[in-house]
Amino acid sequence: VTFFPAVLTLPAGDSATFFCNISMENDSGSEYSINWYKEINHSQAQKIAEISRNNPQMKTDKYLLTNHTPAFKIEILNLHQNDSGSYYCGLIAFFEPDKVMESNRSHLVVTAAPVKTNATDEPETEESNPPDHVKAMLLGILLLVGVIVLLIFGYHTVTYRRGGTIPEEKPPVLPMSTMDYGVLEFQRDPCPCVLTETQPVDQTEYATIVFPEEKPITPERRKKHQD
Repeated sequence: VTFFPAVLTLPAGDSATFFCNISMENDSGSEYSINWYKEINHSQAQKIAEISRNNPQMKTDKYLLTNHTPAFKIEILNLHQNDSGSYYCGLIAFFEPDKVMESNRSHLVVTAAPVKTNATDEPETEESNPPDHVKAMLLGILLLVGVIVLLIFGYHTVTYRRGGTIPEEKPPVLPMSTMDYGVLEFQRDPCPCVLTETQPVDQTEYATIVFPEEKPITPERRKKHQD
């Protein structure tokens, strides 16, 4: 008869599960049962539960026993610190003399229940620690503002080095057209040109006739003209 696991350490409020495994060489259908025992400080053992071969399951307020022949499972429910101690199982075979077999001891240690945090403290923690995406957005805004300030500072620095003041923009100068007068002269080519064929030369000359402005006719001029 074996009992396992050898050691269990669990907090209060959980459930502890142990297995009792039996092995019978000649299982001729004889009746037997499994008893569970608990020892405290190596004192006298106390029987805590029992299940027979033909019983598939047995449950109390504290223990749940399940028959998985040849293995039997015991669950200790809703642990308390006073459940700590040594546990083992025993095989009781009926109608046969000297058929009481005990298993090895396993140790159960029940620790204090974990301290639960108050639900009212969680929102304060969330408010004090903003999410990661909010931090990233704020960092990006700060970087952008820093770049803009550096650009403005650099622009003013370059302007100050060049002239000390920002150059004023001059209005665009509109182009003005002017008219000039001159005399265009034409000169004849001194070299005589030899014509390959004798053809009458068509020479055209142009002249400009300027008419003087007429004076108004007075009575005296009309008389002279008649004379």
